[in-house]
Amino acid sequence: MKNRKVVVLLLSILVVAIIVAPLLMLPDAEFGGSDGEGTDMIDEVTDGAYEPWFEPVIERIIGRELPGETETLLFCVQAAIGTGVLAYCFGYLVARKKYGGDADDNQVNGEKAMA
Repeated sequence: MKNRKVVVLLLSILVVAIIVAPLLMLPDAEFGGSDGEGTDMIDEVTDGAYEPWFEPVIERIIGRELPGETETLLFCVQAAIGTGVLAYCFGYLVARKKYGGDADDNQVNGEKAMA
């Protein structure tokens, strides 16, 4: 049990070091997103001749671009739904294993075990 605590402590220190190291090594750096960089690269490669294939559905319905706060809200809702689905699946798999829901565990040499 003590060995497990040491491993958890060392991994926690490693995670903190990975997070803090870039901030200490590059104190004046800007850690921005990549959304604008992708658009800039497309413009550079196509010399500004790129035309999007379609317009986002929500923007077409409301007739203008979504505010940044609304985009952030929709992204957070999407992330929460995805997290809920993953948590449910993991919980289901753990419960199935814990409570013996697998048919393979109930068979002995190809025949069903007598209860």
